Amino acid sequence: MEFISQTWHWAISGFLIGMVMLTLNYFGKVFGMSSNLRSLCTMTGIGKKVPFFDWDWKSQRWNLAVVVGAMIGGFVAVHFMSDASNVTLNPKTVEQLATLHIEAPNGQLLPDSVFGTSALQSPKMIVILLLGGLLIGFGSRYAGGCTSGHAISGLSNLQIPSLKAVVGFFIGGLLMAHYILPLIF
Repeated sequence: MEFISQTWHWAISGFLIGMVMLTLNYFGKVFGMSSNLRSLCTMTGIGKKVPFFDWDWKSQRWNLAVVVGAMIGGFVAVHFMSDASNVTLNPKTVEQLATLHIEAPNGQLLPDSVFGTSALQSPKMIVILLLGGLLIGFGSRYAGGCTSGHAISGLSNLQIPSLKAVVGFFIGGLLMAHYILPLIF
């Protein structure tokens, strides 16, 4: 059990992700989390009014099972299998977080000021969370998929649009981390 709760080497995780992608390709399936949002909206019957949601969501039931499995797996991993004591941050990163008034996780996986329930007590954080959610939703739709879909599935299928999207994600992330985030915090 200790082997499972420790941080895995990137080669093991990468190999497992690659095997999942090969299996999905073999069965003609395409992986992506944001496509499940389309399935969920289609299940509500909105396809009668909006043509984008008029499609056969039942063909994507397996992908909905992936979402449920990811949520259950995340809950089990955080509450029963995580050991944050082996997570260490570079001291320079801790300094940069401190200048943004974000405390170091200190034995936790995430800082409470951003990811804890105390974040919901600040109107500023609520606006940031809502705006961020809207931008992620819009960006996923505009890019034709989310980061996991493009970076894992699209790149493994050698799709040029996915390569462009992933490069855009990295550039956007760097701009956000270095220029926009310090203005917000």
